[in-house]
Amino acid sequence: MRILRSDACLEEGATWLASREPRFAMAYALCRPIPLRRTGDGFARLLSSIVSQQLSVAAASSIWTRLEERGLISPEAILAAPEADLRAVGLSRQKIRYARALAAAGIDYPALRELPTQEVVRCLTHVPGIGVWTAEIYAMFALGHADAFAAGDLALQEGARLLFDLPGRPTERALRRMAEDWSPWRAVAARILWGYYRVAKSREGVR
Repeated sequence: MRILRSDACLEEGATWLASREPRFAMAYALCRPIPLRRTGDGFARLLSSIVSQQLSVAAASSIWTRLEERGLISPEAILAAPEADLRAVGLSRQKIRYARALAAAGIDYPALRELPTQEVVRCLTHVPGIGVWTAEIYAMFALGHADAFAAGDLALQEGARLLFDLPGRPTERALRRMAEDWSPWRAVAARILWGYYRVAKSREGVR
C-alpha cells in the first residue's frame, strides 16, 4: 500500500497519470504544484470532521477552538462532559450524539494506519455520523493513502466534468468507475481534479 509522504510522491503519481491520460498532463501543468495537505490522524481529526458537517469554515473553526480551549478533544473528555457543556461550545444535539458515538467506538487509530482503504472505510462508517465521504477523506489526508478516492465529493465530480468535457456532472458511482483507470494513484488524481476545478472556476469568474 503506497503512502503519500512528500511532494516527491505527488510528482511521481502525477507523472504516471499524465503519461496515461493527456488531460491529466494538461490539468497538472495548469495547477501545479499540487498540495500534499497531510493532516494528523486519530480521534481529534475525525471529531473535527463531525464538527464541520454542514457548517461554514468560519463557524466550524470557532466551535473547534472552543473545544480545544476546554480540553474537549479526547474520547475521555467527550464522554465525561455534560451535554450542557457540549452545547455551550456550539455542538448541536445530533453532533453531540455523533461525537459520543465516536468516543465510545474504541477505534484503534494506530492499527488503521496498516489497513487498506476499504477496511478503513468499513471500520469508520460503522460509527454514526461518519459516512463514506468522511472516511475516504480521512484515508486520503490523515493516512496518506495514495489510491484512496472520495468519489462522492461534489468538487471532484465537477472537476471531472470540466476536465473530461462530460455532458453533466458524473454521479458518485460513475466517477468511481472512471477513477478505476487512475489506480494506483487515485488520491493524486483527486488533487489534480481539485486544482483544475479551482483554475477553471476562477477563469469563469473573470468573464
